[in-house]
Amino acid sequence: MARILDYNGREADRTVTVSSLLGRRGQPGHLAQVTASTADEAAAAEAAAIEMVVCMSQAVPEVRAGSARLFVTAAIDFTGSVTADELLGVAYDALAAGADAVITARGMQSVERLAEEDLPVMGHLGFVPKKSTLYGGVRAVGKTAPEAVDLWNRFRRLEDAGAFAVECELIPARVMAEIDRRTGLCTISLGSGAAADVLFLFTTDICGEGGRTPRHSRTYGDLASLYEQVRAERVRALTAYRADVAAGAFPDETETAEIDPEEFDRFLEALT
Repeated sequence: MARILDYNGREADRTVTVSSLLGRRGQPGHLAQVTASTADEAAAAEAAAIEMVVCMSQAVPEVRAGSARLFVTAAIDFTGSVTADELLGVAYDALAAGADAVITARGMQSVERLAEEDLPVMGHLGFVPKKSTLYGGVRAVGKTAPEAVDLWNRFRRLEDAGAFAVECELIPARVMAEIDRRTGLCTISLGSGAAADVLFLFTTDICGEGGRTPRHSRTYGDLASLYEQVRAERVRALTAYRADVAAGAFPDETETAEIDPEEFDRFLEALT
């Protein structure tokens, strides 16, 4: 745990820092990162000894409310920040709300603009879901030698642009291992094998919250079944309530307030 001053100048404890992430390069072992969008998810991640979470930039206040210690990275989407100045504004807002870093899948100029202001910025290489049309669909990136070389060049350009870390998504494990050996970036693997500094999975996949589990993920829970039980119990309770309303069984005397008989008589007199 490190003692820092956040971007508002307030003292805070953090599981890791940008400096410690870079200092772990080449060291054995991994840190763990998951997604969070609510205070409950952030609190659960901290309780589970997860070191890092990533959330959408607008969710930072709620995520930080759930954990004061996790390293929080704010993802800046493709919407809401068209120009470089708008991008910078969103980044500053996220950091002021409690984020420790920002991540963007936008181009190198966007990364450079953030890095010019000494903001801790992560890039996103390999498969970028919202750019999937560029790859012809959902697939690993770097499965041919030319594509792997192009990917390596992108890593180098990202490092030159001033990023300190990179999310590496759906890169073949052997390609990722060779890139990890050569890059100075802190590497965060999402479906790209174990040759990285940080291993990353989505909380929804880990906890089994429903839907298709990606091949690169692993499910450790079954929240989907619990959610279904909650939905079924909600319908059962509402149905029983509606039946009591129809039968005149709700409310009964225990669920209504009473007035003293003398006070009621005085009330009636006042009405006449």
